[in-house]
Amino acid sequence: MGLWGAVSIGVGGMVGGGIFAVLGLSVQLAKGGTPVAFAVAGVVALITAASYARLSVRYAGPGGTVVFLDRVFGNSMHVGALNVLLWFSYVVMLALYAHAFGSYGAVFFPKGGGWFVLHGLITLAIAVPAVLNLASAKVVGKAETYVVVIKITILLFFLAVGVKGVEPARLATDTWVPMLPLVAGGMIIFVAYEGFELIANTGADIRKPDRNLPLAFYISVGFVVLLYVAIAIVVVGNLPLASIVDARDYALAEAAKPFLGQTGFTLIAVAALLSTFSAINATLYGSSRLCYTIAKEGELPVQLERQMWGAPAEGLVVTTVLALILANVADLSAISTLGSAGFLSVFAVVNAANYRDEVNWGAGRALSALGVLACSAAFVTMVWQSVGDNPSTAWVLAALFGGAGVLEVIYRTIGTKGPRKRRRQAKVTRTL
Repeated sequence: MGLWGAVSIGVGGMVGGGIFAVLGLSVQLAKGGTPVAFAVAGVVALITAASYARLSVRYAGPGGTVVFLDRVFGNSMHVGALNVLLWFSYVVMLALYAHAFGSYGAVFFPKGGGWFVLHGLITLAIAVPAVLNLASAKVVGKAETYVVVIKITILLFFLAVGVKGVEPARLATDTWVPMLPLVAGGMIIFVAYEGFELIANTGADIRKPDRNLPLAFYISVGFVVLLYVAIAIVVVGNLPLASIVDARDYALAEAAKPFLGQTGFTLIAVAALLSTFSAINATLYGSSRLCYTIAKEGELPVQLERQMWGAPAEGLVVTTVLALILANVADLSAISTLGSAGFLSVFAVVNAANYRDEVNWGAGRALSALGVLACSAAFVTMVWQSVGDNPSTAWVLAALFGGAGVLEVIYRTIGTKGPRKRRRQAKVTRTL
């Protein structure tokens, strides 16, 4: 794999369902300051990408974040719980993408189709890619690069046409919310950036990893930050805030109406369906293998290592079932908050891992320290704002973090550890 192949993976992972799912939510939270909210979240992503770039070069190979944390901090219960949290966060992303697929798909039905149509589409959006991953993931995987090209082309066309209708008054500072809620709004939609983490898994397959891995991280994240900010400017600049919030589940398609009419609405809606479906397929592929990697590291039950037709079958089934439940019972705001909280927590520790792994104090270590502070501050700000707006969010967050911790504690204290422990020790010895 060359540089642009890795960049394609990063861009495809970020510009999946995220921008289609959370754009309306971000406008509801940040109002006219939405472009700034996306920019703030993008800065946090860029800082964290620097730590990922360095760790990916040092620990090149499959496994990504799980391997980074295990090698730097050791295979402990705390690290195991964090890796499980990462898996849970990908389950949340599946629910987010499925919710976006259902919302955009429902616009093609009379009066939105109602509850049954929406949740039927949400369920199909997860179930069908799960079957494809199990039976013919290679066939679907070959189309991922083409899907990335198509959706980026449509979004760039949307920007080129829509920028002419932007009204600066809609973006004026008097339309912004106060700075703290604005930053919190940016962090709630941080899930739109999490996909760059997938580049870490290309370390074993990329040519000239010392050069191409860092470039892939910086190019993909930098491009997506600019793309998201530009999209936010066009959307907020073309539509009244109330109209965006009313259509928040399909805001990007609604924003195309003023300058592209119903044809533009349909084009963006189709792009959203294609994009979210491909994102679900790719995320199922990655998260089921993440589950498999965590099990191989001795942090989840051995049953999750079982494969069928080259796919980690049991991990895929468990991931699918959890995503189906979450997507059908939680609302968009709760799902986005859960995903952002999970990834910000993991990214804070990844920055800490790079800080600890740096031999000498320098720019890399200083940037990692800044990354720890940025991710931690972003997490605290987001939780403060979310719980303040909706106190029940505290219980949802507690379930996410508590569930990851309890699962790891139960497995390590009650699960079968003898053969697993010996095998894990042998594996670590071989690695060293």
